[in-house]
Amino acid sequence: MRLILLGPPGAGKGTQAHRLVEQHGIPQLSTGDMLRAAVSAGSEVGLRAKAVMDAGNLVSDDIVNAIISERLDQPDCAAGFILDGFPRTLVQADATNSMLASKDMELSCVIEIRVDDEILAERIGGRYTCANCGAGYHDENVKPAREGVCDHCGGTEFNRRPDDKPETVRTRLQAYYKETSPLLGYYYAKGLLRPVDGMADIDAVSAQIDEVLANL
Repeated sequence: MRLILLGPPGAGKGTQAHRLVEQHGIPQLSTGDMLRAAVSAGSEVGLRAKAVMDAGNLVSDDIVNAIISERLDQPDCAAGFILDGFPRTLVQADATNSMLASKDMELSCVIEIRVDDEILAERIGGRYTCANCGAGYHDENVKPAREGVCDHCGGTEFNRRPDDKPETVRTRLQAYYKETSPLLGYYYAKGLLRPVDGMADIDAVSAQIDEVLANL
């Protein structure tokens, strides 16, 4: 099972990817995590990425593609994977298709988590994480069992991402619609797109995704 999750920032892709990892035992492949792992491992492509980042530049698509390709060759991807945060553009989507074809792999489907922009802005604005273990919470939807105390590690300090402020959310949404939303038509034309209602509660969204996967 090889999946891509699409949707604007805050749509719940990370939450649903985590559940899929637990249910199906396939890895969630985050470009950020893969970059850090490649740099830490000192692989050839990791060293290329480190040189670019140390110079204060953005890592090119070619390097990201090479890191993903290297990651897909690892044994835990044999049964499938979930791509998180990639591809973001049509160029990257074409590169992903070519990469998978070179490995005799095909995408199973692309799940689009659809949301309402105004409600999404409220959802993102309420997010915060434990400063100690990184567990995620929300002012309204996912509160700790004990106010001010992390359910996972007992930490009492929490952080909010600067780009989760309501005034910055619309800027992030504009970037998504400009760069990433064209992928919806791209994957629809390939017969791979499967939309789900991201405005439902977390369990209901998971149930919709389970139904999509059961019908593959």
